[in-house]
Amino acid sequence: MELFLILKIIFIIGVVIALYAVARNLDIIKIILIYWKDLILRK
Repeated sequence: MELFLILKIIFIIGVVIALYAVARNLDIIKIILIYWKDLILRK
């Protein structure tokens, strides 16, 4: 039973870290998309 609790805690921490990484990368992805849009519309 304790092992299951430890695995659940590790899983929750992993999900939080994954969501944080995605949120950080969304800013970078947005900047790249805006840059490409500007390149395409400029021509």
